[in-house]
Amino acid sequence: MAATLQHCSFLLITFTWIMFIIIGKPAIVVGTFQPSQWTLSHATFYGDESASATMGGACGYGNLFINGYGKDTAALSSTLFNNGYACGTCYQIQCVQSSACYSNVLYTTVTATNLALLIGLRPLMTEAGATHLSHLHMSKPAFMKIAQWQAGIIPVMYRRVPWVRSGGLRFSFQGNGYWLLVYVMNVGGGGDIANMWVKGSGTEWISMSHNWGASYQAFATLGGQVLSF
Repeated sequence: MAATLQHCSFLLITFTWIMFIIIGKPAIVVGTFQPSQWTLSHATFYGDESASATMGGACGYGNLFINGYGKDTAALSSTLFNNGYACGTCYQIQCVQSSACYSNVLYTTVTATNLALLIGLRPLMTEAGATHLSHLHMSKPAFMKIAQWQAGIIPVMYRRVPWVRSGGLRFSFQGNGYWLLVYVMNVGGGGDIANMWVKGSGTEWISMSHNWGASYQAFATLGGQVLSF
């Protein structure tokens, strides 16, 4: 179940095409997210041990270290990414059926922060019998927790799980006087956002539409107002 954001309030200063980040209160998660069933798939990795290649990404989280995600992240195949609705979801990943697996490691847990572009991986995936539908393209540090990185690609079992996050919600704002774009980060529970609304101190609640990744937008004049989400 996705998180529902309630009454996180800020003063929005009139701005034009700038971005800034505000740390809000912890999210109120309606219901309890339950782990999904284990599913067989394959995993690869990208970047190096620094995980610098994972910064930015299709979810729009920017610096993953500053915004609470660290090195334990993964890019998802387009089916799993679901146009960005899967941003922030968390997965336990087990290495299975490979001599490259570490026998003393049950699993590692990662957060979805990017879209995996699998064109360059298709020869490797075809050779391994992997499907592009549910592929996991992990950061190298996360991959190295469950298997020898020299393997390149490994069969895995994965399942979606809840995750407790500390530090409160983080909001990144962009836009102009008539358009507000909000990136929501560090969401606990299921990790994803199903719907979002904004209320200015001079407006009623306004339904926001999904833009891309972890961003939601509202076409409204909200400059100088206190906002609640």
